[in-house]
Formats: sequence, C-alpha cells, structure tokens
Amino acid sequence: MHPINRFFGHLGYHVSVTRENQPLTKEWLDEYKAFKKNFRYYAKELKINPRGFKIVKALQYENGLHPANYKDFECGFSASQIRRVKPENILDIGSYRHFILGLLSAYKLTTIDVRDRVPVCENETVLTCDAKKLDIPDNKFEVVLSLSAIEHFGLGRYGDDFDLEGDKKSCMEMIRVLKPGGRLIFTTMIAKKQAVMLYNAGRVYSYEMIQNLCSGLELEEETFFSKKLNRFCTFNEVTESTSGLWDSYCGCWRKKK
Repeated sequence: MHPINRFFGHLGYHVSVTRENQPLTKEWLDEYKAFKKNFRYYAKELKINPRGFKIVKALQYENGLHPANYKDFECGFSASQIRRVKPENILDIGSYRHFILGLLSAYKLTTIDVRDRVPVCENETVLTCDAKKLDIPDNKFEVVLSLSAIEHFGLGRYGDDFDLEGDKKSCMEMIRVLKPGGRLIFTTMIAKKQAVMLYNAGRVYSYEMIQNLCSGLELEEETFFSKKLNRFCTFNEVTESTSGLWDSYCGCWRKKK
C-alpha cells in the first residue's frame, strides 16, 4: 500500500495517487489538508442546497503530477509513427483496446482477435483468427500494429493454442501481410541482461531476440521506456533485472520493397 494511503487510511479516507509520479512531500500534504477543509465546508453547503441530488460522500484527491505510465508512452510512440506514415489501411493484432477505439475515429482498421468480438463502429472490421495463421492475403496492409501483444502469443493466456514458437510465427505472419514499404509498429517487454519467459503470462525479450523477430525488415525508429525512470530512455538505461521490473521496447520497422 502506498504510504499516503496508509497514513490517511487511519482517518477513513482513500487517496488516489500514482506512486511513480507523486512524491510524498510536506507541500502536497499541506495542499491536501486545505482540500479536506474545503471538502467539509462544501459538504455542509450541499445539505442546504443539493439541487435535487442525493449526497454520498466519496472523497477523491488526485492533485499533483499527472499520472502517466508505460502504456501512455507506448501509445504516444505509436501514434507519432502512424501520423508520420499516414496509412490508408491498418491491421491491428492485440493492441490496447482504448488506443484502437481512438484510432477508429480517423482510420479504417481491421482487427484480429482470437476471441469473438463485435465491431463497435463502421470503421472496424473484426477477423476472428489466430495471429499465428492470419486469414489474410500477402502484401495487404500499409501498417501492422501490435502493442504489448507479441509476448503473449502461443502461451494460451487468451484462449489461443499452446505453441512456444507462437511469437515467431505471428511476427512472420505480420511481415507476410505487410505491403512492400509497409511498417510494422509494435511494443513489447525487454530486459538488457536476461530474456525471461513468464509462463504462461508473457515473454521478456533481449534486444537480439527482438531484432530476430523483425528479420527481413529495416529499422526506421525505435526507443525504450524505463519503468523505473518513468520516461523514454536509451538502451544503456534499460533494466538488467530478472525479478519483475521489465521495461518496454517501441519499434517501427519497414518492409523492404
């Protein structure tokens, strides 16, 4: 439990704080004390003039640094690449769903899911199939997008078949359906010292493994995200840990013409 929540838990409050971004400082505690004073004042005012609302106290305080984590940075990297490329068609395989929902406002997407799913708007075409064997012809898409998904393929986590080579087979399929000159944009977990399989949750790759997954493609842009530092970082800053704090790899690779 975050020390702030431990402290205020004795008072019957819960405070929403992002641990990585919000240091416990005297200034923050003073601001929170002032907020509680205002909270009590307006709670009394609401009893006098509730405007027809039933009043239920639910104290929330999220002032301070805006929370951000690796998903924000991975999505930001991918959005920048898509904006730069301006593709006419995109195939997505397993990316963060809310990022895809945002893309659907501007792009037509074909999305792959091993589980049945109903499209949410006319810009989405859903194909139910396994990423290791796409029911798609060669050289079809200008962009294939896969955020935080490759590491899970073939481990049965989402109802797909067990296949320890599932990540390699899926990447080969992504490359196959890319048009010449098309881009593979993806993110995954990386560690500098030792690759790790979290059976059956996912894989943490070495950099050499990621390069091998992209065999036959040309690197256009890549970066790394440090969860410890909570920012993009160089490869030298990537964690060497094998104990649970793994960083993110973000890459945009181009299929040769």
